[in-house]
Amino acid sequence: MIEIAELLTPRGVVAQLRAANKRQALQELSRRAAALTELPERRIYDVLNERERLGTTGIGLGVAIPHGRFAELTRFQGLFARLERPIPFDAIDGQPVDLVFVLLTPLDAGGDHLTALSRISRLLRDQAICEKLRGANSADALFALLTTPTESHAA
Repeated sequence: MIEIAELLTPRGVVAQLRAANKRQALQELSRRAAALTELPERRIYDVLNERERLGTTGIGLGVAIPHGRFAELTRFQGLFARLERPIPFDAIDGQPVDLVFVLLTPLDAGGDHLTALSRISRLLRDQAICEKLRGANSADALFALLTTPTESHAA
């Protein structure tokens, strides 16, 4: 079972991301992901944007999980951001998004890529967790909420 703590580091959590729209959000998240992975910012943006063209990663209830695979990566890398204000994200329920979890995975991750996406989705479909994330006052508090295993997250 892949745990969120295996995907995320404290440096990969942003408490107040400023973005006016989906494009700006993906650009800013790509910039921050580049600092974590040493991948080129433009490459990350292009991969995430291409994935959005295939279909939105806005899963509903104010949550989006942009993701992509990279031949250069050797390990999974997550980045979580709470947006300053909800933005339109073409989510499946039509609601604006304010919680975004970016997942970057190695090209050869196989089924682990889907397992990680499923784990993130299960966590962020928990309305109690989302309310706590929306109410947290710092990146450290967000990191703790995201990485503390609870009974409700159990597979």
